[in-house]
Amino acid sequence: MTAPANNPAATSRRGFFKKSGLAAFGLTAAGGLAKAGEVAVARTPRSGKAKNIIFLVSDGMSQGTLTMADQFIQMRDSRKSHWMQMYHDHPVTRGMMDMSSASALVTDSAAASSSWGCGHRVPNGRINTSRDGTPHEPIMQIAKRNGLRTGVVTTASVTHATPAGFIANAPGRQNEALFAEQYLERDVDVMLGGGMQFFSSSGRRDDVDLVGQYAKKGYKAVHDRDALLALPDGAHRLIGLYSGRHMPYEIDRLNSEEQSESTPSLAEMSIAALKALSAGDEGFILQIEGARVDHAAHANDISALIYDQLAFDDAVQAALQFYNHNPDTLVIVTTDHGNANPGLNMGGGMAERFLGRLRDFKGSCSSIIRSLGRSSRQNVDRVRETVEAVSGIGISKEHAQLFVDFRAGEWQAPYRRMNGGGAVLGQILANYTNIGWIGNTHTSDYVELAALGPGSELVQPFLDNTDMFDVMCKALDLKV
Repeated sequence: MTAPANNPAATSRRGFFKKSGLAAFGLTAAGGLAKAGEVAVARTPRSGKAKNIIFLVSDGMSQGTLTMADQFIQMRDSRKSHWMQMYHDHPVTRGMMDMSSASALVTDSAAASSSWGCGHRVPNGRINTSRDGTPHEPIMQIAKRNGLRTGVVTTASVTHATPAGFIANAPGRQNEALFAEQYLERDVDVMLGGGMQFFSSSGRRDDVDLVGQYAKKGYKAVHDRDALLALPDGAHRLIGLYSGRHMPYEIDRLNSEEQSESTPSLAEMSIAALKALSAGDEGFILQIEGARVDHAAHANDISALIYDQLAFDDAVQAALQFYNHNPDTLVIVTTDHGNANPGLNMGGGMAERFLGRLRDFKGSCSSIIRSLGRSSRQNVDRVRETVEAVSGIGISKEHAQLFVDFRAGEWQAPYRRMNGGGAVLGQILANYTNIGWIGNTHTSDYVELAALGPGSELVQPFLDNTDMFDVMCKALDLKV
């Protein structure tokens, strides 16, 4: 594929999509993304009014996750990650961000996304709702009042905490069935991800067929990959739900013929959303979330973590491709908090060899746990066979016995937080990958933030999370 011309203004938005389709984003007909060096991002002024915002969130991404994903892709594909290539080649504004919530130094995703979405710190577990019950108008509702289009793309349920933080209001993040109703009431134009159970009559406790209600309101339903990729050009309103709850880990999707054929990647969903939202002249806000990076970190699942981070990185490439042809777009790339703080530990010259072992994984570590089941009656040979079949790593009998003893309740990790199947397996595999974990939940780290395009000049070297609401509103000149 030839790199796009370095004159974004030369091609109109409609002409760009009509002429190039998916190829304009660096997608081949088979759905593969082009190499990082083939993305030519325009060097445009950072100031001025933005017409669009693409807000990308790798949920639960620790600095070690970003680093190892970049190092792994350099080893495997001889290129940088798109995130790091953006830093290397283009005039991004970078900052660190304090993600504390109103109730804790360590935030959850609900409070984190709400801080961006409404400009207020709220307690953990709440969606755009203060401790006293005061609701705050979320940015996508404000954008709608200002005539913009809105959308969310995620590998979690579309009603999960991070997308909900830009759209919904509730005292509890668990109210996903309510959020599905609020999305309809608030005219969200594009919803792509998981979460069918909160929309279908068979999954909802009230038996309401929300999918049918969306169809009556003019939404196109694209619930499989082929339908998504075959969408014609136009300013569609889309709902695409590809699983009952969360979508599969990327490494499991890639290694399952059925899942890879039926379930789109995060980048493919992002491209479809960008095509649909940008076909009109209104402008838009799109949030794109790599949600399962967080879930993998909770599970101390190194293969799921790195491959989902790379899937998110492909979505970053899609955003950069769009920006290259639409320089009136503010692109923001960040995370809501760290999680488990994984890192490659190694002296001497052996680190590359150990990190390179991730190339041999054929599934997530979570799939190993599922295969072994929760029974206390584990067998050393079965543990070893199952681990090797998925990871390519032949663990020792002593390490397999440790897992058997854990399942039987005869051994516990000294740090009690690490007493779970995923955490114990993660610690065992760390002996063979040298990738360790400090825990299995969110951390208080200041997080990485990068911005590109008009409005990026508003990003300071150090920000509070709530500052991003002001950045977005000022960039779009929204009447709040």
